[in-house]
Amino acid sequence: MIAVLAGGVGAARLLRGLVQVVDPADVVVVANTGDDLVLHGLHISPDIDTVTYTLAEAGNRKTGWGLAGETWQAMDSLDRYGGPTWFRLGDRDLGTHLYRTGRLADGAGLTEVTAEVAESWGLGFRLLPATEDRLRTMVTLADGGEVGFQEYFVGLRHDVPVSGVRFDGADDALPGPGVLEAITTAEAVVVAPSNPLVSIAPILAVPGVRDAVAARRETVVAVSPIVGGSALKGPADRMLTEMGHESSVVGIARLYRDLVATLVIDRVDADLADGVEAEGVHCVVTDTVMRTTDVAAALAKTAIEAAA
Repeated sequence: MIAVLAGGVGAARLLRGLVQVVDPADVVVVANTGDDLVLHGLHISPDIDTVTYTLAEAGNRKTGWGLAGETWQAMDSLDRYGGPTWFRLGDRDLGTHLYRTGRLADGAGLTEVTAEVAESWGLGFRLLPATEDRLRTMVTLADGGEVGFQEYFVGLRHDVPVSGVRFDGADDALPGPGVLEAITTAEAVVVAPSNPLVSIAPILAVPGVRDAVAARRETVVAVSPIVGGSALKGPADRMLTEMGHESSVVGIARLYRDLVATLVIDRVDADLADGVEAEGVHCVVTDTVMRTTDVAAALAKTAIEAAA
Protein backbone atom coordinates (compact mmCIF):
# COMPACT_ATOMS: atom_id res chain seq x y z
CA MET A 1 0.00 0.00 0.00
CA ILE A 2 1.21 3.52 -0.87
CA ALA A 3 0.18 6.49 1.26
CA VAL A 4 0.24 9.98 -0.27
CA LEU A 5 0.12 13.29 1.57
CA ALA A 6 -1.76 15.52 -0.83
CA GLY A 7 -3.07 19.01 -1.39
CA GLY A 8 -3.84 21.04 -4.47
CA VAL A 9 -3.46 20.59 -8.20
CA GLY A 10 0.08 19.18 -8.16
CA ALA A 11 -0.99 16.33 -5.92
CA ALA A 12 -3.99 15.53 -8.10
CA ARG A 13 -1.79 15.35 -11.18
CA LEU A 14 0.67 13.02 -9.48
CA LEU A 15 -2.17 10.80 -8.32
CA ARG A 16 -3.45 10.49 -11.90
CA GLY A 17 -0.11 8.93 -12.72
CA LEU A 18 0.14 6.86 -9.55
CA VAL A 19 -3.07 4.95 -10.21
CA GLN A 20 -1.64 3.99 -13.61
CA VAL A 21 1.31 2.16 -12.04
CA VAL A 22 -0.22 0.97 -8.75
CA ASP A 23 -3.54 -0.79 -8.20
CA PRO A 24 -5.83 2.01 -6.96
CA ALA A 25 -7.00 -0.31 -4.19
CA ASP A 26 -3.46 -0.11 -2.83
CA VAL A 27 -3.42 3.72 -2.66
CA VAL A 28 -4.48 5.79 0.35
CA VAL A 29 -4.54 9.58 0.02
CA VAL A 30 -4.36 11.78 3.12
CA ALA A 31 -5.79 15.10 1.98
CA ASN A 32 -5.32 18.59 3.35
CA THR A 33 -8.39 20.07 5.03
CA GLY A 34 -6.80 23.35 6.12
CA ASP A 35 -8.32 24.96 3.00
CA ASP A 36 -11.85 23.97 4.01
CA LEU A 37 -14.33 26.76 4.56
CA VAL A 38 -17.99 27.36 5.22
CA LEU A 39 -19.56 29.69 2.66
CA HIS A 40 -23.26 30.27 1.91
CA GLY A 41 -23.83 27.83 4.77
CA LEU A 42 -22.04 25.07 2.83
CA HIS A 43 -19.02 23.03 3.90
CA ILE A 44 -16.50 23.26 1.06
CA SER A 45 -13.41 21.01 0.90
CA PRO A 46 -11.36 22.34 -2.04
CA ASP A 47 -8.40 19.95 -1.92
CA ILE A 48 -10.56 16.86 -1.42
CA ASP A 49 -12.76 17.91 -4.34
CA THR A 50 -9.79 18.70 -6.60
CA VAL A 51 -8.44 15.18 -6.07
CA THR A 52 -11.89 13.66 -6.56
CA TYR A 53 -12.76 15.51 -9.76
CA THR A 54 -9.30 15.11 -11.30
CA LEU A 55 -9.08 11.37 -10.68
CA ALA A 56 -12.65 10.92 -11.92
CA GLU A 57 -11.53 12.60 -15.18
CA ALA A 58 -14.31 15.13 -14.58
CA GLY A 59 -12.22 18.11 -13.55
CA ASN A 60 -11.55 21.34 -15.39
CA ARG A 61 -8.10 20.71 -16.85
CA LYS A 62 -7.55 24.36 -17.70
CA THR A 63 -7.90 25.62 -14.13
CA GLY A 64 -7.00 22.42 -12.28
CA TRP A 65 -9.99 22.87 -9.97
CA GLY A 66 -13.76 22.62 -10.33
CA LEU A 67 -15.70 20.55 -12.83
CA ALA A 68 -15.53 20.61 -16.60
CA GLY A 69 -18.51 22.03 -18.46
CA GLU A 70 -19.72 24.14 -15.56
CA THR A 71 -22.49 26.71 -15.68
CA TRP A 72 -22.76 29.65 -13.30
CA GLN A 73 -26.42 30.50 -12.94
CA ALA A 74 -26.41 30.23 -9.14
CA MET A 75 -23.49 32.66 -8.88
CA ASP A 76 -25.17 35.03 -11.35
CA SER A 77 -28.29 35.06 -9.19
CA LEU A 78 -26.25 35.58 -6.04
CA ASP A 79 -24.44 38.47 -7.69
CA ARG A 80 -27.78 40.03 -8.63
CA TYR A 81 -28.74 40.04 -4.94
CA GLY A 82 -25.41 41.53 -3.90
CA GLY A 83 -24.19 38.36 -2.23
CA PRO A 84 -20.51 37.33 -2.01
CA THR A 85 -19.30 35.77 -5.26
CA TRP A 86 -15.53 36.10 -4.82
CA PHE A 87 -15.32 32.30 -4.37
CA ARG A 88 -16.98 30.99 -7.52
CA LEU A 89 -18.97 27.78 -7.18
CA GLY A 90 -20.30 26.23 -10.38
CA ASP A 91 -23.82 24.83 -10.52
CA ARG A 92 -22.62 21.22 -10.73
CA ASP A 93 -20.02 21.73 -8.02
CA LEU A 94 -22.72 23.10 -5.71
CA GLY A 95 -24.33 19.68 -5.67
CA THR A 96 -21.23 18.23 -4.01
CA HIS A 97 -21.24 20.87 -1.29
CA LEU A 98 -24.97 20.53 -0.71
CA TYR A 99 -24.59 16.77 -0.27
CA ARG A 100 -21.56 17.09 2.04
CA THR A 101 -23.21 19.74 4.20
CA GLY A 102 -26.44 17.78 4.53
CA ARG A 103 -24.67 14.57 5.48
CA LEU A 104 -22.51 16.35 8.06
CA ALA A 105 -25.65 17.94 9.53
CA ASP A 106 -27.13 14.45 9.80
CA GLY A 107 -24.18 13.41 11.97
CA ALA A 108 -21.93 11.67 9.45
CA GLY A 109 -18.19 12.26 9.75
CA LEU A 110 -16.18 13.97 7.01
CA THR A 111 -14.31 10.73 6.33
CA GLU A 112 -17.54 8.84 5.73
CA VAL A 113 -18.96 11.56 3.51
CA THR A 114 -15.71 11.82 1.53
CA ALA A 115 -15.80 8.06 0.91
CA GLU A 116 -19.40 8.29 -0.30
CA VAL A 117 -18.56 11.07 -2.74
CA ALA A 118 -15.44 9.24 -3.97
CA GLU A 119 -17.41 6.03 -4.50
CA SER A 120 -20.08 7.88 -6.46
CA TRP A 121 -17.38 9.06 -8.87
CA GLY A 122 -15.98 5.54 -9.23
CA LEU A 123 -12.64 6.19 -7.53
CA GLY A 124 -10.87 3.00 -6.57
CA PHE A 125 -8.57 4.37 -3.87
CA ARG A 126 -9.20 5.56 -0.33
CA LEU A 127 -9.39 9.33 0.18
CA LEU A 128 -9.01 10.36 3.81
CA PRO A 129 -9.36 13.88 5.26
CA ALA A 130 -6.32 14.66 7.41
CA THR A 131 -8.73 15.44 10.26
CA GLU A 132 -12.47 15.59 10.81
CA ASP A 133 -12.01 18.43 13.27
CA ARG A 134 -11.96 22.11 12.44
CA LEU A 135 -8.60 23.07 10.91
CA ARG A 136 -8.14 26.38 9.14
CA THR A 137 -5.02 27.72 7.45
CA MET A 138 -4.71 31.41 8.35
CA VAL A 139 -2.35 33.62 6.35
CA THR A 140 -0.61 36.57 8.00
CA LEU A 141 -0.23 39.39 5.50
CA ALA A 142 2.89 41.54 5.44
CA ASP A 143 0.81 44.54 6.51
CA GLY A 144 -0.12 42.72 9.72
CA GLY A 145 -3.62 41.58 8.81
CA GLU A 146 -4.75 37.97 8.82
CA VAL A 147 -7.10 36.19 6.43
CA GLY A 148 -8.23 32.65 5.75
CA PHE A 149 -6.33 30.83 3.05
CA GLN A 150 -9.09 30.97 0.46
CA GLU A 151 -9.54 34.70 0.97
CA TYR A 152 -5.80 35.10 0.35
CA PHE A 153 -5.64 32.65 -2.54
CA VAL A 154 -8.89 33.50 -4.33
CA GLY A 155 -10.19 36.77 -2.89
CA LEU A 156 -6.81 38.54 -2.97
CA ARG A 157 -5.57 36.40 -5.89
CA HIS A 158 -2.47 35.53 -3.81
CA ASP A 159 -1.11 38.85 -5.02
CA VAL A 160 -0.12 40.36 -1.66
CA PRO A 161 3.03 39.63 0.35
CA VAL A 162 2.74 37.40 3.40
CA SER A 163 4.81 37.00 6.54
CA GLY A 164 3.52 33.76 8.03
CA VAL A 165 0.85 31.09 8.34
CA ARG A 166 -0.78 29.37 11.28
CA PHE A 167 -3.19 26.47 11.54
CA ASP A 168 -6.16 27.44 13.65
CA GLY A 169 -7.59 24.49 15.52
CA ALA A 170 -4.60 22.22 14.92
CA ASP A 171 -3.71 21.83 18.61
CA ASP A 172 -7.12 20.36 19.38
CA ALA A 173 -7.53 18.31 16.19
CA LEU A 174 -7.30 14.55 15.98
CA PRO A 175 -6.08 12.63 12.92
CA GLY A 176 -8.99 11.44 10.82
CA PRO A 177 -10.02 7.79 10.97
CA GLY A 178 -7.42 5.64 9.23
CA VAL A 179 -4.85 8.41 8.77
CA LEU A 180 -2.19 7.24 11.22
CA GLU A 181 -2.72 3.61 10.25
CA ALA A 182 -2.18 4.48 6.58
CA ILE A 183 1.03 6.36 7.31
CA THR A 184 2.50 3.74 9.65
CA THR A 185 1.61 0.62 7.65
CA ALA A 186 2.20 1.81 4.07
CA GLU A 187 5.00 0.30 2.04
CA ALA A 188 6.03 3.85 1.19
CA VAL A 189 4.84 7.38 1.91
CA VAL A 190 4.91 9.95 -0.88
CA VAL A 191 4.74 13.67 -0.17
CA ALA A 192 3.10 15.11 -3.28
CA PRO A 193 4.44 18.19 -5.13
CA SER A 194 2.15 20.48 -3.15
CA ASN A 195 2.85 23.82 -1.51
CA PRO A 196 4.87 22.79 1.57
CA LEU A 197 3.65 25.76 3.63
CA VAL A 198 -0.11 25.66 3.08
CA SER A 199 -0.90 22.24 1.61
CA ILE A 200 1.45 19.80 3.35
CA ALA A 201 2.14 21.71 6.58
CA PRO A 202 -1.54 21.70 7.67
CA ILE A 203 -1.58 17.90 7.43
CA LEU A 204 1.61 17.68 9.48
CA ALA A 205 0.18 20.13 12.03
CA VAL A 206 -2.45 17.62 13.11
CA PRO A 207 -1.03 16.10 16.32
CA GLY A 208 0.55 12.72 15.69
CA VAL A 209 0.91 13.02 11.92
CA ARG A 210 4.36 14.62 11.76
CA ASP A 211 5.72 12.13 14.30
CA ALA A 212 4.25 9.21 12.34
CA VAL A 213 5.92 10.39 9.11
CA ALA A 214 9.25 11.16 10.80
CA ALA A 215 9.30 7.74 12.47
CA ARG A 216 9.50 6.04 9.08
CA ARG A 217 11.63 8.64 7.31
CA GLU A 218 13.74 6.12 5.38
CA THR A 219 10.76 5.08 3.26
CA VAL A 220 9.32 8.57 2.75
CA VAL A 221 9.93 10.38 -0.54
CA ALA A 222 8.87 13.88 -1.60
CA VAL A 223 8.46 15.31 -5.07
CA SER A 224 9.62 18.92 -5.23
CA PRO A 225 6.90 21.46 -6.04
CA ILE A 226 9.63 23.91 -7.07
CA VAL A 227 11.15 23.60 -10.55
CA GLY A 228 13.88 25.97 -11.65
CA GLY A 229 13.24 28.14 -8.62
CA SER A 230 9.55 28.62 -9.39
CA ALA A 231 6.21 27.01 -8.64
CA LEU A 232 4.46 25.59 -11.69
CA LYS A 233 1.11 26.73 -10.32
CA GLY A 234 0.17 28.86 -7.33
CA PRO A 235 2.20 31.07 -4.98
CA ALA A 236 4.53 28.51 -3.35
CA ASP A 237 7.70 30.18 -4.65
CA ARG A 238 6.69 33.65 -3.47
CA MET A 239 5.43 32.39 -0.12
CA LEU A 240 8.69 30.55 0.50
CA THR A 241 10.74 33.67 -0.18
CA GLU A 242 8.44 36.00 1.74
CA MET A 243 8.56 33.72 4.78
CA GLY A 244 12.35 33.49 4.80
CA HIS A 245 12.88 30.19 3.01
CA GLU A 246 14.82 29.45 -0.17
CA SER A 247 12.67 28.96 -3.25
CA SER A 248 14.68 26.11 -4.71
CA VAL A 249 14.93 22.35 -4.47
CA VAL A 250 17.59 22.88 -1.81
CA GLY A 251 15.11 24.95 0.16
CA ILE A 252 12.53 22.16 -0.15
CA ALA A 253 15.10 19.61 1.05
CA ARG A 254 15.84 21.83 4.04
CA LEU A 255 12.14 22.03 4.94
CA TYR A 256 11.60 18.28 4.63
CA ARG A 257 14.93 16.84 5.78
CA ASP A 258 13.57 15.57 9.11
CA LEU A 259 10.67 13.84 7.37
CA VAL A 260 11.88 12.45 4.04
CA ALA A 261 14.91 10.44 3.04
CA THR A 262 14.59 11.20 -0.67
CA LEU A 263 13.63 14.21 -2.76
CA VAL A 264 12.75 13.85 -6.43
CA ILE A 265 13.67 16.94 -8.47
CA ASP A 266 13.37 18.00 -12.10
CA ARG A 267 16.19 17.74 -14.61
CA VAL A 268 16.45 21.54 -14.85
CA ASP A 269 17.66 21.48 -11.22
CA ALA A 270 20.18 18.69 -11.70
CA ASP A 271 23.05 21.03 -10.86
CA LEU A 272 21.53 21.47 -7.37
CA ALA A 273 21.51 17.75 -6.58
CA ASP A 274 24.66 18.05 -4.50
CA GLY A 275 23.04 20.85 -2.52
CA VAL A 276 20.06 18.61 -1.79
CA GLU A 277 22.36 15.81 -0.68
CA ALA A 278 24.22 18.26 1.58
CA GLU A 279 20.97 18.68 3.51
CA GLY A 280 21.05 14.95 4.30
CA VAL A 281 18.43 14.06 1.70
CA HIS A 282 19.06 11.61 -1.13
CA CYS A 283 18.34 13.21 -4.51
CA VAL A 284 16.75 11.64 -7.58
CA VAL A 285 16.63 13.57 -10.86
CA THR A 286 13.90 12.98 -13.44
CA ASP A 287 11.13 14.75 -15.35
CA THR A 288 8.66 16.22 -12.83
CA VAL A 289 6.59 18.57 -15.03
CA MET A 290 3.46 16.49 -15.53
CA ARG A 291 2.27 17.72 -18.92
CA THR A 292 0.77 14.31 -19.69
CA THR A 293 -0.52 11.34 -17.72
CA ASP A 294 2.38 9.26 -19.05
CA VAL A 295 4.89 11.67 -17.51
CA ALA A 296 2.92 11.62 -14.27
CA ALA A 297 2.93 7.82 -14.27
CA ALA A 298 6.68 7.67 -14.86
CA LEU A 299 7.23 10.20 -12.08
CA ALA A 300 5.07 8.23 -9.66
CA LYS A 301 6.94 5.02 -10.50
CA THR A 302 10.26 6.76 -9.90
CA ALA A 303 9.08 8.12 -6.56
CA ILE A 304 7.88 4.72 -5.36
CA GLU A 305 11.13 3.03 -6.41
CA ALA A 306 13.11 5.77 -4.65
CA ALA A 307 11.19 5.21 -1.43
CA ALA A 308 11.85 1.47 -1.61
